[in-house]
Amino acid sequence: MRDPKTIILAPIITEKSMLLKERNNQVSFWVDPSANKIEIKKAVEALFNVKVKKVQTIRVKGKPKGGFRNPGRTSIRKKAIVRLAEGQTIEFFETI
Repeated sequence: MRDPKTIILAPIITEKSMLLKERNNQVSFWVDPSANKIEIKKAVEALFNVKVKKVQTIRVKGKPKGGFRNPGRTSIRKKAIVRLAEGQTIEFFETI
């Protein structure tokens, strides 16, 4: 297995992700685009010492950038929404 710190890139802290945390005990992360659900589950369990119930992934397309002369796109990213087991929490998200 790869290093968990290379799979989990950053937490996502938005109004929508905070609603998911309160209602469904789900937390969101930006993850490595080549990571699969099993690797994401193991990485979250290893980094935060919690039990993961379910992982959902979303590929976020890059936005068009530049103009007429320099057309281009931002890179593709991957978002993971992780449902934690009943009674499990991640302290980082509790302090926000």
